[in-house]
Amino acid sequence: MLTIRSLGHACYTLSDGTHTVIFDPWLTGNPEAACSPGDVRVDAVLPSHGHSDHLGDAIEISKRLNVPIIAVYELTMYCQRHGAPVAPMHIGGAHDFPFGRVKLTPAWHGSSVVGDDLIEYTGMPCGFVVTMDGRNVYYAGDTALFSDMKLIGELDPLEVAILPIGDNFTMGMKDAAKAAEFLQAKAVIPTHWSAFDVIKCDPEDYAALIEPLGIKCVILRPGEEAQF
Repeated sequence: MLTIRSLGHACYTLSDGTHTVIFDPWLTGNPEAACSPGDVRVDAVLPSHGHSDHLGDAIEISKRLNVPIIAVYELTMYCQRHGAPVAPMHIGGAHDFPFGRVKLTPAWHGSSVVGDDLIEYTGMPCGFVVTMDGRNVYYAGDTALFSDMKLIGELDPLEVAILPIGDNFTMGMKDAAKAAEFLQAKAVIPTHWSAFDVIKCDPEDYAALIEPLGIKCVILRPGEEAQF
């Protein structure tokens, strides 16, 4: 059995009861955060890109628990330079870890760490297909719609897809509904729809778009979880 828990905005944990990974752990400063970074207990940290609302507390969590940050090469090198253990990968590559298999998928977005006086490029953004307990979960990260999503679901049939719907920075609902159709996951969890005013929308409207396609929509608010 897989458990997916929302920790607010685009941060989720995925667990099979023995192992747990965390996606995009922005907790410090997150108005929706369901816990603090110190509460997190995971086997790996998977940031999809370098923007602050996704990389978030990845380095702190990784260093405290001595667990790897799994991401594209350039982002892991940034994290390693700041003292975190890392497992560098890149788009299209897959690797077996003690908790399961991770494959990096494309994402159409940007990736950088923005400081007061510089912007540091951190490689290509990505999504993840994580295989745990014999099932595949797709975490899209921040992305636009792209037709190769069909191949993601075809090559690794999906139990769950976590897709952004908030528009402006990512897909909006209409495009995310087409993404769900391409991916053919059994269930979709909408994400990236409430932390900032510019992306706020009602996920029930998204459910109304995809459930007629035979795709279950699972809406998780911060602190809520679902089992698959």
